[in-house]
Amino acid sequence: MPLCQFPRFLRAASVCSLSALLAVFSPWAAAQAAPVSPAAHAPQVGDCAIFREGGVGQVLKTPTWWLRGTLTEVRREQRHADLCPRFDKPRQSYTPADWSRLAAALPCVSSPAAVRDVDVWRVTLRADAWETPWTHAHGDNGWLFRGQFLEQSLRAGVLIDMDASWLERCEE
Repeated sequence: MPLCQFPRFLRAASVCSLSALLAVFSPWAAAQAAPVSPAAHAPQVGDCAIFREGGVGQVLKTPTWWLRGTLTEVRREQRHADLCPRFDKPRQSYTPADWSRLAAALPCVSSPAAVRDVDVWRVTLRADAWETPWTHAHGDNGWLFRGQFLEQSLRAGVLIDMDASWLERCEE
C-alpha cells in the first residue's frame, strides 16, 4: 500500500515529505507510478506550489527545507516507469549526482513486472523563495542543499521543470 496518494500536488494538505518517502524508497516509487485520477483537481498556471523535505528525525518531524514558487507551465506527459536506480550506499551518503539520477528516473518501479508507461503531470516552477541546508549538520544532503535544487542553482525567477507529484499547494 503506498504511503501517499498520487499526485501529491493535487491534495490540499500533505502528511508526507519527500525525505520520509525516500527513506522507504520502494513504496514511494510504486505510488509515483500509479495512474492519475481524472477526478482530481489539476494544477493550474499561476498556482503557488511548494517542495518540502526534511523533518524525518526524532525531534524535527515537519519538513524543514523548502522551495516555493509559481507554476508557469502545466502539462500532461506519458513517461516510462522503468526500474528504479540502485545505489550501493546509505541514503545519507548520496551525492547531488545520485539525487539527480534518482529524480530523472522518476516515476520508477521496484519490480520488473511493474514496468509500464504512465501519465504524469509535469510543471515548470518559477522559484520565488527557498530555505536549504548548507552543511550536513543542518540536515541530510537531499534534493535541496547548499542553495540548489538537485544540481540547479536557486535564484529568484529561475525556472525548474519537475513532476507535479513532488509539490504541495501553498497554504493560504
